[in-house]
Amino acid sequence: MDSISDLALFELVARQGSLTAAARELGVTTPSVSKRLSRLEKRLGVRLLHRTTRQISLTNEGELYLVQGSRILADVAELEQAVTSSRAEPAGLLRVNASFGFGRMHVAPAVARFVDRYPAVEVQLQLSDRPMSLPEQAFDVGIRFGELPDARIHARRLIRNRRIVCAAPGYLERHGVPKTPRELAQHQCLVLRENDSAYGTWHFARGRQEEAVKVRGPLSSNDGFAVLQWALNGNGVAIRSQWEVDPYLGSGALVELLPDWVLPNADIYAVYLERRQRSARLRTFIDFLAESLPKSVARAGKNPGGSIK
Repeated sequence: MDSISDLALFELVARQGSLTAAARELGVTTPSVSKRLSRLEKRLGVRLLHRTTRQISLTNEGELYLVQGSRILADVAELEQAVTSSRAEPAGLLRVNASFGFGRMHVAPAVARFVDRYPAVEVQLQLSDRPMSLPEQAFDVGIRFGELPDARIHARRLIRNRRIVCAAPGYLERHGVPKTPRELAQHQCLVLRENDSAYGTWHFARGRQEEAVKVRGPLSSNDGFAVLQWALNGNGVAIRSQWEVDPYLGSGALVELLPDWVLPNADIYAVYLERRQRSARLRTFIDFLAESLPKSVARAGKNPGGSIK
């Protein structure tokens, strides 16, 4: 009986929240996963999962088995990484999370180039509209923007970046150019609903002076590409990342507003859990991103095609 293998299966099912999803990731049938879990429960003499036709949930014993078992699996992974750290070729699985826009435009191509260079590595890239928890979702690395509130997370800055207030020349001709942050309250602002924080409040700083402006407008979205397109079409004022709008500022399609004011930090980081720092494949991957992503962003800045975040 392979206890470690059974433990890994149970962790996968608990993380996916579905026997079908776990079976899909493993490339096996759902009944085979169900049978293995039943054998595991029989061997342990306890029920680990409550199962219905629609969902699963952990029993008290299942929660204990998951918490303690996840630590064991992490220790085994660390041991294997330590033993193989001297290998010339990184190998194994990396799970990566990034935002839809930056992920599609820059991370996905970088991942493909990385696997071309290191074919023994398998990368699972999951894009989302908001950052996903590294420990809870078992990601090795996430690509994040701005401040990092989780003290358990370690980070390496990949690209310096800033947020920019901008609008199309046509919009400014019709509505005027705001001279102070407060004047934005009188403009049609394009609001991005991208996380759980209060949307529609833009924070500015200039030296020791700070301004928080509640903005509004007829258009809002959870998709940065939509907001960018609205700005380019002259529908209002937007806040977008420098990596995204630099080509449009250079071509004159967008105009930077309030350049003397600073918005919250938007630097781009690779973040990872401390215990996974020893992974040779993770270190190699982050080094690769630090080298390739700035070049990718610079190339995109010279070619103002459609971009997203």
